[in-house]
Amino acid sequence: MFEPSREEVRRFFCGAWSKHLAAQTVTPLERVAIACMLEHPEYHGILGDVDSALERDFPVEAGRENPFLHLSMHLSLEEQVSIDQPPGIRDLIDSLAQRHDDRHAAAHEAMECLGEVIWRAQRGTLPGDMASINQGYLECLQRRLGRTPS
Repeated sequence: MFEPSREEVRRFFCGAWSKHLAAQTVTPLERVAIACMLEHPEYHGILGDVDSALERDFPVEAGRENPFLHLSMHLSLEEQVSIDQPPGIRDLIDSLAQRHDDRHAAAHEAMECLGEVIWRAQRGTLPGDMASINQGYLECLQRRLGRTPS
């Protein structure tokens, strides 16, 4: 599994943003990341300043959202949907998008579920194995759709 450092993640997003602004050729992954970044104009300033991006902290205690964590979650969700992993995620996200009439809002709702199950696994209220995490994630999405988890 690929586990980039904080600096690598930040350089990836800032680099992709820089390429976008310069109308340079981008990789397929950068293309997906740029689409996510375009949905978040509030992040454009930090994305345009790699030195500041590398230095800044975004402590939850200060009520600050970490733009790099947020964009990384968007990117993870896009990959999950593209390969339908965990199985069924694509249909659940499509259903959320139809309910909201907005794919971006659906992504944010799914990211809340993803964050919740990761938080529960880290605190021991959900088994930390991938099967349990995936099951908890899918069940959270099903509940948000008003469905009884299977």
